[in-house]
Amino acid sequence: MRLFLLNPELALSTKEVAERSRLRQPAALRELKTLETVGLLVAKKKGASRTWLLDQAFPFILPLKAILKSDLIGRKKQLIQQFGRCGKISLLIISSVFLEDGDSRADLLVVGSNLKKNSIAKVIKELEAEIGKELSYAVMETPDFQYRLNAWDKFIRDIIDYPHSVIIDKLGLAATPSFFSGLSTVR
Repeated sequence: MRLFLLNPELALSTKEVAERSRLRQPAALRELKTLETVGLLVAKKKGASRTWLLDQAFPFILPLKAILKSDLIGRKKQLIQQFGRCGKISLLIISSVFLEDGDSRADLLVVGSNLKKNSIAKVIKELEAEIGKELSYAVMETPDFQYRLNAWDKFIRDIIDYPHSVIIDKLGLAATPSFFSGLSTVR
């Protein structure tokens, strides 16, 4: 359901849905047929195969999106736990797709030391499957982030200047008035 609600323009085959959702094809097909039965999806024949897409006339699209949005914002503990096994995370910021605001340059910013990039990539893949959308993210060591922050790096400023939510802040940046002054931050 998330896959189609967050990507309303996509028409996907059963195989593509299974891959993106990390499901087996028979399970994905069962779910797709259920969503078609309730009217959320429409199946289009394309040769011998079918593609599935969101039915834009479904009357409950907006309430379902609102539920998904509130679910994503309320997942702070889960995100902390997921990234807890990826090294010493000192700053974790979510934005864009997590807050349904597509203006930010990254959906996720991970800052820390002794970061395990393979573990981070695995967590990102899990989140992408759960959310149903490919994530853009940045991973930085703490000294690199602090240098870029002090240099008013455009990439860092773009993440901070747009709506975001700070999940982990062991650097104490949120307590610094000059850091977030005048910024629209979702808490």
